[in-house]
Amino acid sequence: MRGFDLTPYRRSTVGFDRLFDLIENNARLAQGDNYPPFNIERLSEDRYRVTLAVAGFRPEEIDITAQQNLLQVIGRKDDASADRSKFLHVGIANRSFERRFELADFVRVEKADLADGLLTIELLREIPEAMKPKKIAVNGGQLVDITKDRDAA
Repeated sequence: MRGFDLTPYRRSTVGFDRLFDLIENNARLAQGDNYPPFNIERLSEDRYRVTLAVAGFRPEEIDITAQQNLLQVIGRKDDASADRSKFLHVGIANRSFERRFELADFVRVEKADLADGLLTIELLREIPEAMKPKKIAVNGGQLVDITKDRDAA
């Protein structure tokens, strides 16, 4: 895979360093291991779902950590305890993994469920009131929350 040269964009922009770093890091990680497979869905404007195929994992073998702008899912399997001498063919990957997802600002994990070999993680973006755009009236009028007008439409 060919790399990206974002140098021209870095020279002509201010404040986008984190975005360029994310692009470069994801391009580098995309060449690595793709286990476990996953889906990312946009359910609505502020709701998302990440689904990972984790067949063979029990809830106590999976750790989900949400930090600022990072969701980390770790599955731990004890390879030493698995007796594979009776298998004629092993096609189901049953190994430890670590998967990281970069999250936008104000995105939080709402819940996580494990059922039928699929781990689903529900995400919600909640923008604080102080960060929402406000319409400013001229000549000292009151502030108007413009997101309420948009949501009503």
